[in-house]
Amino acid sequence: MAIVQDWLPASQDNYEKILFWWKLYPLLASFQWFISWYGMGKTSVQSKFNIPGRIAWVTMEVPGFTTLLYIMSALPAQHGITDLPWQNKVLAGLFVIHYTYRAVIFPIIQPSMSPIHVLVWINAIIFQLCNATCLGSWLAAYGPTTQEEWKSQNWSVLQFSVGLVLFYVGLAANYFSDEELREIRRGELRRQSKLKQQGKTVDKHYEVPQNGLFRYMLYPHYFMEWVEWLGYWVAAGVACTPARSFLVNEFFAMLPRAVSGGKWYKQKFGEDKIKGKYVIIPGVY
Repeated sequence: MAIVQDWLPASQDNYEKILFWWKLYPLLASFQWFISWYGMGKTSVQSKFNIPGRIAWVTMEVPGFTTLLYIMSALPAQHGITDLPWQNKVLAGLFVIHYTYRAVIFPIIQPSMSPIHVLVWINAIIFQLCNATCLGSWLAAYGPTTQEEWKSQNWSVLQFSVGLVLFYVGLAANYFSDEELREIRRGELRRQSKLKQQGKTVDKHYEVPQNGLFRYMLYPHYFMEWVEWLGYWVAAGVACTPARSFLVNEFFAMLPRAVSGGKWYKQKFGEDKIKGKYVIIPGVY
């Protein structure tokens, strides 16, 4: 049963329209180079348009994997597909694994989360819906849906295996980088609690992360998420335009934030504190 006729799940014509505009997302993301404001994380500021961090995060991230799961369950039947190849199911599963952590577990285990501005929240929901629609539609009906179609794309088990390794390396490194940031926040909460008990004024305190990949770069969690989705594209094959678009769109969305964050670290702590660290791309920047 369609939630929105010909749009959710999308007909092939509408899928191609959405994918066309989705490939142009880097143009929208590039506006970040011209503005310094970003209403979440350490750059979040007080506003009547803010949404509490955990609530905003869950509600803007969950639509991604739930939409993909819905499309995977509804769209094949509309095209007479009774069973999908194992590759399609594994790729859908990888997407769900990532977003089960990112959308559900992540906000629960965060010691604290800054408010998120409603404009950031809306943009994130649009990103998730477009991405899930494109990937889900490709996996459910509009990409290869038989083993013969997979083979016709010069796909191989070796290629899929390499992609899986990259995906899981990126996923694991992303998690452990997040955990290092969480440990800093736990320490900060303990410090603030102690100061409050002593009746002292509590000011926000920041640190430069030093453990794991943070020894070498300021934003390893961003970089390793790119590695993760590069692996996904490798596993799906170069012909998978939605997977390529997802990787490219993440790059254009996250790179300006990392560059801006690198400047923030430099201004906040001084060049000596971050000397020897790349911002986001090892060996390049």
